[in-house]
Parts: sequence; structure tokens; C-alpha cells
Amino acid sequence: MRAILVVNPQATSTTAGGRDVLAHALASQVKLDVVETDYRGHAMAVARSAARDGIDLVVAHGGDGTVNEVVNGLLADADGDPAEIGHVPALGVVPGGSANVFARALGISADSFEATHQLLNALENDRSRRVGLGLADGHWFTFNSGLGWDADVVGRVAKRRGKQTTAGLYMRAAVRSYFRPPLGRPALTIRIPGAEPAEALTAFVSNTDPWSYLGERAIHLNPGCSFETGLGLFALNGLGLPTVFKHVRQALTTKSNQRGRRLVRHDDLPMIRIDAAEPVNFQVDGDLVGQRTRVEFFSVPNALTVIV
Repeated sequence: MRAILVVNPQATSTTAGGRDVLAHALASQVKLDVVETDYRGHAMAVARSAARDGIDLVVAHGGDGTVNEVVNGLLADADGDPAEIGHVPALGVVPGGSANVFARALGISADSFEATHQLLNALENDRSRRVGLGLADGHWFTFNSGLGWDADVVGRVAKRRGKQTTAGLYMRAAVRSYFRPPLGRPALTIRIPGAEPAEALTAFVSNTDPWSYLGERAIHLNPGCSFETGLGLFALNGLGLPTVFKHVRQALTTKSNQRGRRLVRHDDLPMIRIDAAEPVNFQVDGDLVGQRTRVEFFSVPNALTVIV
């Protein structure tokens, strides 16, 4: 088996020692090349080349951003349908970031040494899992995407790159984005198959549950969402403090389905279209993509094989 280990040395919890241990362990089972990323988009370029060169496995060692880049590289030629390009390398993940949402949703340990052991065991026993992904405006996402408030938060956190992305940093960014939204609060119109259009001010799209984590605490928006179902939608058409406190509290304390007068929520959707009256921030897997006035989200079942 030919494999490439993609390491982001800037990720929160990656170290040279951890990289060397992982590389040595993998090299005992596969023919391995190691690439350290040194610019944004480097992991995507490496994974794209790996897919075109017929590599069997690409292992991402970094945070959710590194995993997202690798996934987008692996499926760069798919044009929304992985079946169109035939062979796609399998994905392995050894967490090295602060949240590691995708890895945790797959049951992969947040400890890199334990995650390495899990990966080696899965390779030895030929164990893998097919997972569905989301596709939004040409960008693949593994666990979530969104327009509005959450993307504003991601944008604020991104401006503080180089700092530890702690739960406190995200909380401060969320509060500032709530009281001073950088682009205001343009109206969003949500369209899903078989339903009347709905209005909202912010929209969260899930590909699995939890939607994300605040430190060690899971955030549950669409608890029934998984890698085997369609997309989950959680949107609010009002952002008054009572509404926000109610839904934040529920998201952090319960896995039950939320209800509310200001809530627009759907599960297992094949597609979602969201139009904005003015440009709003748009994020995928916790990275700000840019500003959009329209995004179409699609669920793509069985898009990728993950060694787990």
C-alpha cells in the first residue's frame, strides 16, 4: 500500500516528536511519503496529486482545516459525484488541532498517540467506513457549514491566527459578532424540497452530530444527523437575547430535538438553498470561505472511505 502522511506543523497540538512517531509507525505497514504543509492550500494540492497518482491512502495529521483541505483535494476531480472519477484514496485522520470535530464524530481519539494506534489497528484489520459529505458552492465539508452568525465568528477567530483557539476565544468572538455583526443581519431565504420558503437571520448546516464542540462540551443542533443521513438544518428567524440563550442552553445541555417559535429545523435533507438579501459570511468546516448571496448545499452519500 502506498500512502502519504500530510502534516500541518502549525496545528494546535502537532509536534515534531509526534510526527516522527506517527511516520515511523505508519512506515512499518505502508510505503510512506511525508509532506509538511507550509502554506494555505498545500494539503489540498498534495491530496489532489495523490488521487491523480493512484495513491492508496492519505493520512491527515492536523486540525479540521487540514482534514478539510485533504478531503477537497481527494475529491477535486469529482465535480460533486465521487463515482465519476473512479479510484479515490482512502482517508486516515490523526487529530492535531483544537476541536477535531470530524475525528471525534468518527470515534477517533483526540490523543495523537492513541489515534495512531487506532489507525494502525484499522489498517492491519482492513477496517474502514464509507461516509457521506456535504457539498456547498463547490466546497466539500465533513461536519458543518453555515451562513451568518457562525461564519462571522469563524472570521473573527481567523484574524487571531497564531493564538490558541480556546473555547474562551470562540465565546468572545461569538459575543462580539452577536452585538456587532460585521456585515449586519441581512435576511436569509431558505428553500428546501417540498416546503414553503422560510425566512431566517442565521443558518447552520450539519453533516453529522455534534455540530461542533465548545472545549470538551458538544454542541447538538440536529442530533439525528449522521454520516449516513442527509443534511441537517438549524436556522433562527429571530436573534433576540431570550431566543439565543434558550437555544444555546439547549444545544449545550441536551441531545433532544430543539423546538421554538423562532426556530427553523429540518433533518435528513438532500439539498438546501439559501439566498441572502445582501452578502453574508460563509464558512465550511470552521474556515471562512468568503461572502455569498446564494449557496446551495447538497448531501453526497458514501462520498469517501475513511480508515477507522
